[in-house]
Amino acid sequence: MKYLNNILSAVGNTPLVKLNKINKGLKPLIFAKLESANPGGSVKDRIGLSMIEEAEKNGRIKPGGTIIEATSGNTGIGLALACAVKGYKSIFVVTDKVSSEKINYLKALGGDVIVVSNAVNHEHPDYYITVAKKINLETPNSLFMYQYSNPANPEVHYRTTGPEIWEQTDGRITHFISGIGTGGTISGVGRYLKEKNKDVQIIGADPFGSIFKTFHETGKITTGQPYLVEGIGQDCLPKNVHFRYIDKVLNISDMDSFNYARRLSKEEGIFCGGSTGTNLGITLRLAEDLDENAIMVFIVSDTGERYLSKFHSEEWLREKRLLPSEVKTLKDVTLAKRKNKIPELVFLNPKDKVKSAVEALDIKGFSQLPVIDNGESVGSVREAKLMSMLLENPGLLDSEIEKVMGPGFPTLDERTELVVVRKYLSDSPAVLSTEYGRIKDIITRYDILEHANFS
Repeated sequence: MKYLNNILSAVGNTPLVKLNKINKGLKPLIFAKLESANPGGSVKDRIGLSMIEEAEKNGRIKPGGTIIEATSGNTGIGLALACAVKGYKSIFVVTDKVSSEKINYLKALGGDVIVVSNAVNHEHPDYYITVAKKINLETPNSLFMYQYSNPANPEVHYRTTGPEIWEQTDGRITHFISGIGTGGTISGVGRYLKEKNKDVQIIGADPFGSIFKTFHETGKITTGQPYLVEGIGQDCLPKNVHFRYIDKVLNISDMDSFNYARRLSKEEGIFCGGSTGTNLGITLRLAEDLDENAIMVFIVSDTGERYLSKFHSEEWLREKRLLPSEVKTLKDVTLAKRKNKIPELVFLNPKDKVKSAVEALDIKGFSQLPVIDNGESVGSVREAKLMSMLLENPGLLDSEIEKVMGPGFPTLDERTELVVVRKYLSDSPAVLSTEYGRIKDIITRYDILEHANFS
């Protein structure tokens, strides 16, 4: 039989995946190191297990003890996995920036979770690391792992992640790109790769607002600014960030990070988190100036399932004003209408009586309605023209709508851009929007004019 003794045996030996679409037109070979394939879904599974095993070896944690950590979620999950298998209790302190998916995951693995404000700096008593240290002091037989200075963090990447990448690229890697959070991944991998080939470039991918780039270039510690990408960047300097192994640090915005993460998911099928988008964005930027001899590897830090309520949600992106572009399609107008509780499509059948059309126009307050038969647009009824016809011939009230209807409205796919839609609306007061051929909505000139207010 072939099996693993427990889930912790599945940590590491993650695959290297070649990019084929998102890097079109670029000369280097670009590979994603799929750390999301770890059993807990992130690169932090490695350090969760490593830090506990090191603590056990040194006698710093006893059976039945409690593991405590300040985390953006993923390290906590890695630790919680190990605690579940090894029988330790666990307490995690996170900030309110952490996604609900991560918090629920920690609880599902048996951890207690304390959520504190992300708006305080590292000198405040409610800073998440300070809170974790306080809990450690008040909890008997507990150990605060403190991934930011725990030497087992970079060490496990030196022993495992670095050698894996070197072997998987047959020693041909020229550039390694990773975010800098605790410093463990980039420091451990960077140290190993530099020992194998001092010319390998180790690149730190960092969000705007983090202090790492400025410190790396000037040696000065600045004041960090808020940003939305989770798990990387800092407003202070962790001991595990070993700058001697880092050749360059480059910044990227929240919007670009989330956009690249979403593109990687949609174009390459690699469902990932925002920090991976940071890594990818920097990788593609560097690749523009490199030739076909370059072999680039970036870290896929975790899985996108942890961010379904955040940047993988267009509604969340819209609330944060982080959509890469303004709303451009018929579908976006429909979504905006529904958000503002505008009724779904109302239509008439050609065999309906004219009086039902009058009632619909009067009660619903519409100025025109489409006439649809078997899912096809066959005509339209416009209030002004219908009223004019009824004034001349009141008996039409009992006639069928097909006797009085006018030409149908143009039918367009919901993905049609508004710049195209506007051309149709110059000749017609409305268009019909379809989803895979099914008529879903009517979009009028008024809807387009009011569109800015919807969003």
